[in-house]
Amino acid sequence: MGRKFQNKKKKAAPQLEIVPLDENPPLPPQRSSDEVEKWVNKQRVLVFSARGISHRDRHLMKDIKTLMPHHRPESKMERSKTLSVVNEMCEMKHCNKAMLFEGRRKRDLYMWVSNTSGSTGPSAKFLIENIHTMAELKMTGNCLRGSRPLLSFDSKFDELPHLKLLKELFVQTFAVPNHHPKSQPFVDHVFTFTYLDNRIWFRNFQILSEDGGLSEVGPRYVMNPVKIFDGSFTGKTIWENPDYVSPAKQRQLLKKSAKDKYVNRVEQKVKHEATRPVRAYDGVENEELFEDDDPVETAKILAAIAKKKKEEAAKQTPKSALTKKIKEKQLKAIKEVIDRKKARTIKRAKKV
Repeated sequence: MGRKFQNKKKKAAPQLEIVPLDENPPLPPQRSSDEVEKWVNKQRVLVFSARGISHRDRHLMKDIKTLMPHHRPESKMERSKTLSVVNEMCEMKHCNKAMLFEGRRKRDLYMWVSNTSGSTGPSAKFLIENIHTMAELKMTGNCLRGSRPLLSFDSKFDELPHLKLLKELFVQTFAVPNHHPKSQPFVDHVFTFTYLDNRIWFRNFQILSEDGGLSEVGPRYVMNPVKIFDGSFTGKTIWENPDYVSPAKQRQLLKKSAKDKYVNRVEQKVKHEATRPVRAYDGVENEELFEDDDPVETAKILAAIAKKKKEEAAKQTPKSALTKKIKEKQLKAIKEVIDRKKARTIKRAKKV
């Protein structure tokens, strides 16, 4: 039996589709080794908080972490630990800057910004006021996650000595290092630090156009400087804010002012009770009418009062008589003036 050979047709090779090149290819998730070698300024900031902060403060810390790709996270610090432990934590995390959020009484938020490299300092303590997070504001601005910001400072930061120190501390903390592995090579937003009313106002704006068009992104908060120390969380006090009043003291003053209002109100009540007259109708005219309930006696009293008024009116001269007397006096005075003028003219005529 012979084998049947089938003519197998050769399949054609699949043709490759020509895909046009994308003008903006996506960036790789990690930088190449060449770009990592360009990363010279290796600033790392340890951003964490102590136990006892509120939900709003925690959201603010989360927003700051998203704006700083060069940060390092850390779990909450126990209250029993002292602030000097932060230097050891930064050394373990290979960080040379620290940003610690510390809450008091679930109401007040304090922020520490420190240079922890070698525990040399300096470190600054701020009271954070007027906190508004990104989720709360819902602004129209938007910026790329991990992009590098511009830092804009008020002109006062070049005049006052303690602000010069804070400016350098902010530049080293908030500025994203160039060619950082977690950063993007774009500059599309700006951090503004404005000194007004003895406070530092922080704002984050998106750069819309090259001609200066801005749109706020958030978050926004106000830093009230309290003290600046020589070392990192330790050392001597270099500068202290003379106008600073703690929030607990402010609440105490408000309670005292409310207490003064209560004391004044009580004093007014006591004074009113002491000076209130016993008989409210003293000095009322014809008060004898109310002493007797007999209507006949009341009628007699009223008749006597009316008779007395008539006698007094009779004694007084009427208005018509008064007007006549006044007119007579005026005519007499006019006649005397005319006679004097005539006598003067006659004497002058005789002299001539």
